[in-house]
Amino acid sequence: MKKSFQIICCAVVFVLGSLSLVYAHCEIPCGIYDDPARIELMREHITTIERSMDQIHVISKHMKDAGVEHHNQMVRWVINKEDHAGKLQHIVSRYFMTQRISAGDEKYAEKISVLHQILVEAMKCKQTVDTGHVEKLRDLVDRFETLYLK
Repeated sequence: MKKSFQIICCAVVFVLGSLSLVYAHCEIPCGIYDDPARIELMREHITTIERSMDQIHVISKHMKDAGVEHHNQMVRWVINKEDHAGKLQHIVSRYFMTQRISAGDEKYAEKISVLHQILVEAMKCKQTVDTGHVEKLRDLVDRFETLYLK
């Protein structure tokens, strides 16, 4: 009895601890899918990445004469950019590529190719502050939406 209680407690702790790892959707599968909402969330992450890049550019112009506050704010914008690029990658890989796109889908190869390009551009957004990658992301999400929803 005592051992069963310990196992149940460990399972509860594990489940509760794992809940914070779920960003875009679960992998249970629960059957609750809102593809248009996920695509809109991807766009929101892209806008946030762009805003972060813009702020990094603004702050970097004042870095020579800047105090600690400017450095702190720069770090925060970089972290924000990284975080939202990672969340975008998470939606693409853990929601669409693993749960919503299957090998039998019409235009499977094209959908996977566009999703892969989104992953690569999100990675480039992490590596740089070139807003050209943001524009490529927007175009790719539009292209994916057309392929996937229409």
